[in-house]
Amino acid sequence: MTDKVAVVTGAGSGVGRAAALALLGDGYSVALAGRRAEALEETAGMAQAGTALCLPTDVTDPQAVEALFAAVAARFGRIDTLFNNAGGGAPSTNFGDLTFETWQRVVAVNLNGMFLCAHAAYRMMRDQTPRGGRIINNGSISAHSPRPGSAPYTSTKHAITGMTKSIGLDGRQFDIVSGQIDIGNAATPMTVRMATGVIQPDGTMAVEPTMDARNVGDMVLLMSNMSLDANVQFVTVMASKMPFLGRG
Repeated sequence: MTDKVAVVTGAGSGVGRAAALALLGDGYSVALAGRRAEALEETAGMAQAGTALCLPTDVTDPQAVEALFAAVAARFGRIDTLFNNAGGGAPSTNFGDLTFETWQRVVAVNLNGMFLCAHAAYRMMRDQTPRGGRIINNGSISAHSPRPGSAPYTSTKHAITGMTKSIGLDGRQFDIVSGQIDIGNAATPMTVRMATGVIQPDGTMAVEPTMDARNVGDMVLLMSNMSLDANVQFVTVMASKMPFLGRG
C-alpha cells in the first residue's frame, strides 16, 4: 500500500479508467478527471482500495484545469503522478478534405488540454515539499506511424513526444520526470469500430485485434511506482497481433 497521490484525466472510460483502477488498487489516492460526472462515479465505484476524488473537468478550459489541481492540493496536499490521458480523434478524413474546425477540435483536447494539465502538474510538483513527481503522457502509436486519414490526431501525438522530452529536460532541476506510453488497440469505446473493420494503408478494410486495457493500467502503475532517479522514457503497449510493425 502507498500514500501517493495521482491525477488521471479521461478517467471515466477506457485506458484512463484502467489506469485509475490500477493506481487505486495499489493504495493511491486518485483524482479522477473527465467530462462526465456519472462516468467518473462509476469508475470510483469499481475501485477495491484507495481513495477516489471525482472532479468533472473540461481539459480544454484553462480555468477548469486550474480548479482541478487546486482541488487536488486542497484535498491531498500534493501530487506524485499525472497520467495525462484525456484525448480524442475524428473520423478518418483525407488530408485534402479536412476542415479547420475538425483540426481545431482535435488540437484543443489532444495538445492544448494535455499542455494545460502537464503545466499545472509541473508547477505543483515544482513547488511542493518534498518536490518532484512524474508526468506520464498518453502518446499513442500514432506518435510513430499514422493511420490513413488521421492528420489531426497524428500531428498532436507527434507533438506530445516533443512535449514529453521538454518536460523531462526542464524538470531535471526540480526532480520532475516525464515519460510517454504509446498505446495500440486497447479494447475501449474508441476501438469498438475495429471489430467490423478499419481502413488500411492499401485502402482495404480489415478487422484488427485488440487487447485488454488493464495491460495499460498495469504499465502506468509500474511507471508510477519507480523512484524518481529512474524513468521509463518511452514504452509501447499494444495488441501483439495488430498491424503496427508492418503498417504502411
